[in-house]
Amino acid sequence: MFTEKILVSIAGAILKHYKLDPDGVHGIAHWGRVLKNGTELAALTGADLGIVQLFALFHDSRRKNDWLDPRHGARGAVLAGEMNGGLFSMVPAELAMLQDACIRHTKGFTEADITIQTCWDADRLDLPRVNISPVPELLCTGPAKEKFFVDQARQRSTANQLTGFAIELRKTIA
Repeated sequence: MFTEKILVSIAGAILKHYKLDPDGVHGIAHWGRVLKNGTELAALTGADLGIVQLFALFHDSRRKNDWLDPRHGARGAVLAGEMNGGLFSMVPAELAMLQDACIRHTKGFTEADITIQTCWDADRLDLPRVNISPVPELLCTGPAKEKFFVDQARQRSTANQLTGFAIELRKTIA
């Protein structure tokens, strides 16, 4: 598990080479909501919170555009590998899990380790930001399928809500 301060530092380093608008649909607010969704889900699923937290930052970190970019997850996975040992350190098995979650997050998979499933659900629950409702069959974990959880995530997403993490990160880049 990482503190908000460390996560803001990691995200700040990622943003130095981020190609898109940090305020766009795959930017800071999205990362923050995926982080919030993932943190809440991990408490219920038993997922590795550190991996879930880093997934929120890396999964869209190397997008070239906001539309069709099928290799963006793989590029984010490479970046996570390059940054490992700097602002954060993961053992090889943890890094492999993070990278797998990033690489396959847009492919519609549902079968994986509970930590990877939690990462995917955290991202998919933020789809309402682009007027897409999460497909229940593509949600992986029981908690993510619960109406209350889906409704809470939808409210944050459609309001483009900034989480505490996103607010702190914006302060560092202002």
